[in-house]
Amino acid sequence: MNFDMTDSQRKLVAMVRDFCIREVKPYAGEWDREEKFPHEVVAQLGELGLMGMTVPEELGGSALDAQSMAIVIEEIARWDGSLALTVASHNGLGTSHILRFGNDAQRAKYIPDIAAGKTLAAWGLTEPGSGSDAAGMRTSAVRKGDGWVLNGAKMFITQGSVGGSFLVLAMTDASKKQKGVTAFILDKSMKGFSQRQLHGKLGMRSSDTAELVFEDVFVPDENRVGEVGQGFIDTLKILDKGRITIGALSIGLGRGALEESVAYAKERQAFGKPIAEFQSLRFMMADMATELDAARLMVMRAAALCDAGQPYSQAAAMGKLFASEAACRAAANGVQIHGGYGFTREFLVERIYRDVKLCTIGEGTSEIQRVVIAREMFKS
Repeated sequence: MNFDMTDSQRKLVAMVRDFCIREVKPYAGEWDREEKFPHEVVAQLGELGLMGMTVPEELGGSALDAQSMAIVIEEIARWDGSLALTVASHNGLGTSHILRFGNDAQRAKYIPDIAAGKTLAAWGLTEPGSGSDAAGMRTSAVRKGDGWVLNGAKMFITQGSVGGSFLVLAMTDASKKQKGVTAFILDKSMKGFSQRQLHGKLGMRSSDTAELVFEDVFVPDENRVGEVGQGFIDTLKILDKGRITIGALSIGLGRGALEESVAYAKERQAFGKPIAEFQSLRFMMADMATELDAARLMVMRAAALCDAGQPYSQAAAMGKLFASEAACRAAANGVQIHGGYGFTREFLVERIYRDVKLCTIGEGTSEIQRVVIAREMFKS
């Protein structure tokens, strides 16, 4: 496999980097402190085609492959993990579920505005009482006339209060457990559907997170996505690709910690010389660089397999697991290299340290990644 970027990918990365340095870097700290969702910047990303990266051109998207999407997410994460999470979740969860498993009418109705960034997509699986254990889902959908009545709640939903289109998983037959889950598209205006924004997060503070509540919400059957009982099976396929983007996001954060540390070490003086000349710190940064490079190769392998139409569940889980944990180590080392300054908001490594932890939780925890990897190993 050749992971060298093509000319078009190099131009794409350069465009994203230039945009982030100009429009994101100066303001991301303020967004973080104020827990402020950057609506204007997200709209600009839509104009650049980055909110519909996997959407076909005929539906208003950029039609990028998985490898190109990964390098975009990495570059945005280098400057702001929260914004990268917004872009990754919008492209990889809500949008992908409708795009892959919706019918032509649903795609025509929802995808163009989503791809343009005019409407943000949210995806609801996690609940207050169930995360990794989808069989414990309590949100229910009961048949009524030509539609369904939904009751329940979803928790920690990205774009939960700023989104306009919501792909929600609900139990339609509890006796079948995971095979009794069905997907529905909800609009924000539906009666009985409400959102409560969550505040006080450790990191990813300018990424919108909310609780969704459903109180006798009537959803017409035309808003059902896929077959009845097929929702969770489709979800697993969505999560596989999402793990590629979270792996890339992890690498971007880790790269930020490394690059900031190298720059700081060249300037910071101790005992009459730059701390970059101390072997212990050089070795620390060498380890950071090695692990992040290995993580990138693993994530890009998963993306290449995805683009080639080959099985990639295990590769995506491996890449996400290794990248997220390597990035956490890089962030911790970055704070250590900065010393007391790394413990203050004046330096980017402090925000990276807080943001990166989510990468070991979202799109399946590290423990779930190990379950997926082992399951693939022992398939008969």
